[in-house]
Amino acid sequence: MLRKRNAVLKTLKKAKKITIVEDASLPPATQVKINKLEAHRGQRVKVYGWVHRLRRQGKTLMFLVLRDGTGFLQCVLTENQCKTYEALLLSTESSICVYGTLNAVPEGKTAPGGHELNADYWEIVGRSPAGGVDNLLNVESNPDVMYQNRHMWIRGENMSKVLKVRHAAIKAFRDHYYDRDYVEVTPPTMVQCQVEGGSTLFKFNYFGEEAYLTQSSQLYLETCIPALGNVYCIAQSYRAESSHTRRHLSEYTHIEGELPFITFAELLDALEDLICDTAQRILDSKYGAIVLDVNPNFKIPARPFKRMNYTDALVYLKEHNITKEDGTYYEFGDDIPEAPERKMTDMIGEPILLCRFPREMKSFYMQPTPEDENLTESVDLLLPNVGEIIGGSMRIHNEQTLAEGFKREGISPENYYWYVDQRKYGTTPHGGYGLGLERYLMWVLQCNNIRETCLYPRTADRCKP
Repeated sequence: MLRKRNAVLKTLKKAKKITIVEDASLPPATQVKINKLEAHRGQRVKVYGWVHRLRRQGKTLMFLVLRDGTGFLQCVLTENQCKTYEALLLSTESSICVYGTLNAVPEGKTAPGGHELNADYWEIVGRSPAGGVDNLLNVESNPDVMYQNRHMWIRGENMSKVLKVRHAAIKAFRDHYYDRDYVEVTPPTMVQCQVEGGSTLFKFNYFGEEAYLTQSSQLYLETCIPALGNVYCIAQSYRAESSHTRRHLSEYTHIEGELPFITFAELLDALEDLICDTAQRILDSKYGAIVLDVNPNFKIPARPFKRMNYTDALVYLKEHNITKEDGTYYEFGDDIPEAPERKMTDMIGEPILLCRFPREMKSFYMQPTPEDENLTESVDLLLPNVGEIIGGSMRIHNEQTLAEGFKREGISPENYYWYVDQRKYGTTPHGGYGLGLERYLMWVLQCNNIRETCLYPRTADRCKP
């Protein structure tokens, strides 16, 4: 062992005497991002990036795969380029700059982009410890280790694909809304009123007053529609529920919309349009190939989506012997949990607009149905393999009916004066919805766990890094 260590030290000492310099007789190198390289074949370029993979072949040949966030590039280093002190210590995740001529790979060979960079000079920008990211985690690491080292995990190919599709999805939603004349607004996330029940509020002291992190921006969006018409927001929402399921987060990206002068049927049509149009936009984007690489079977769902009333769902569960844990059947007024809801959705095998839930199950602001005041004009959109990704409803637009909703839920209307005013000053039938971006991405990418779809997941048992 000592002899081997001495040999290594001797080699490194010798390597310190070997230097490489850029050949001034060569044409100046053009700095290019990896995804723009194809147009520069046959030219001398320089590329910055991180060493994604590294393979040494003898003492005078090294193959690097460089990553710069836009793509991957194979680089070939030869002779003294492989013998310097920096070359011997080079490890994955080091940041470097490589100069050289870009050439198409020989016939029968493969490389990212179909070309490789034959280096004539390279330099280190930032070193990485020997072993690179493998010092912290690898594919066999348990989930806790992976989440603890999320900052390194996102450098991997799979996670970077998810984040790029997430970026494409957010753009798709904004383009969808822009093309349909919605106006984006930015509501506050520090609030003093609840939207979805007090038990899931994150409370904090706001300069001596009790305040909360928002559960939803819906109420603020409703105040905007008399001024702006159709409105939407893309913002963070928070739920302080101790859920440990594969589809729950404590903080998530909430895409919400509100529409005036519509009917419940028109709201359902808007949800269909939202899902199908945004998914098509993602597939048509430059990241569409990633979706089909990760989830080859992904298809835009056919319209119209299946409409099913809550009462019809109870019948379906009973007919297919989908029961509670104690073996009894779900009855009117029971909340249908995730497992039976997903089982029903997967058995039906298509999107379901599950409608008209009982009033007692839903929030104070939901409009009763004309046929039965014990039911609401409410909807959950259920998708196969995921379950619910959207919750929406028509909103109560009558001041007296809203007051009854406050009373039923035991909510003091004092902090909602601004919300009540919407019913005093030119009220109108209106409706809206909230979509969880992470659940939407679970559907698009067929992710098994919602934590895979966001940058740094916040859950009941994790708030770091």
